[in-house]
Amino acid sequence: MKIACVGGGPAGLYFSILMKRMDPSHEVTVYERRPAGSTYGWGVTYSSVLLGNLHSADPESALAIQGSSVRWRRWVHVRDHDAMTAEYGDEGFGIERRALLRILADRAEELGVRVRYEQEIADEGRLAGADLVVAGDGVNSTLRSRHPDRFGTEITTGRNLYLWLGTTKVLDAFTFVFKETPHGWIWCYGYPYSTEHSTCVVECAPDTWRGLGLDRASESGSLAALEKIFAELLDGHPLIGRERSGSTAHWLNFRTVANRRWCRGNLVLVGDAAHTTHYSVGSGTSLALEDAAILAHALRVSPRIETALARYERRARGRMRAAQRAAHRSAQWYEDFPRYAGLPMPHLVRLLSMRHSRLLPHVPPELYYRLDEAADRTVGRLVRSVSRAVSRNAPAGHQEQTPAR
Repeated sequence: MKIACVGGGPAGLYFSILMKRMDPSHEVTVYERRPAGSTYGWGVTYSSVLLGNLHSADPESALAIQGSSVRWRRWVHVRDHDAMTAEYGDEGFGIERRALLRILADRAEELGVRVRYEQEIADEGRLAGADLVVAGDGVNSTLRSRHPDRFGTEITTGRNLYLWLGTTKVLDAFTFVFKETPHGWIWCYGYPYSTEHSTCVVECAPDTWRGLGLDRASESGSLAALEKIFAELLDGHPLIGRERSGSTAHWLNFRTVANRRWCRGNLVLVGDAAHTTHYSVGSGTSLALEDAAILAHALRVSPRIETALARYERRARGRMRAAQRAAHRSAQWYEDFPRYAGLPMPHLVRLLSMRHSRLLPHVPPELYYRLDEAADRTVGRLVRSVSRAVSRNAPAGHQEQTPAR
């Protein structure tokens, strides 16, 4: 099979790896419009579940990714300087985006994939000889944009603004910092991605952005202002932007991309070309890699391309509906942050962890918290009741085990 992957991001590169592993006779070419190593971005996150899946699919690239990653088990929440919580949770991983792409590109070329940089593919005409065209060319996908009606593309834009930055401050936990200013709240999601750097994603409402003068500031001016606001987090370390002298900071409104169809003939969408999920759920890279794995599996079990693409679309789109609902609710929680900001810190953190609830935006936060507490107590009573009943009916010689606290 002759396969053309447009876009040298995680989805396209990983799909090319899996197809060559499946059958070395496949002729696979990846076309990337940027020069090698020029990708923008700091660190991306993933979970231990994804790491396990990567080891199953291609142990060589998984080991390289794991070896270039940092990990954390602590999650820290700070509100101004007077309230902080820290908790241990599921293990998280961070890796530099550039390092991830380098690992995947090297592995693809090792398997015989042709990776072509500085190749702009504006339409399928240049790929007429390909049996399959995989559009992994990102949120602004050129191939998808040529057929918006056929894919049923819908793009919605979020209200808040965000800025993706790096810093030389190496954090030891995934850290949320909420700061109140005279113009409203502004917050930062921070996490390490190497032994030398961390990512800082800064977000605020439009009124706060304008009130702080960030709408008019140059990139250097924005960084200086944000370094003052988040001084405690940074501990004297600088924030790092795109390093374009004299340019304005690259503030964005998050765009959620959804498509009613992911296939058109032999053209199929993967990764951000097919879907996006708000950065507050940290799943974009993981979902792109999962797309690649689902598509490769579909082609393995259904060699006929039309059947395979239909199978891929059913499975991948079904998974994405739940993911995008959760991401939408997460984004909405942050857009509504002022309604939660005054809660006691344990309540605030608890509701942050429950932000995927569809009821939360419609129930007074304190009442929702109390209802959740009551539900926890009810469940606890039921568990204890069942435990006692099991104990009473246990065979002779059985002793109920009390879990250690």
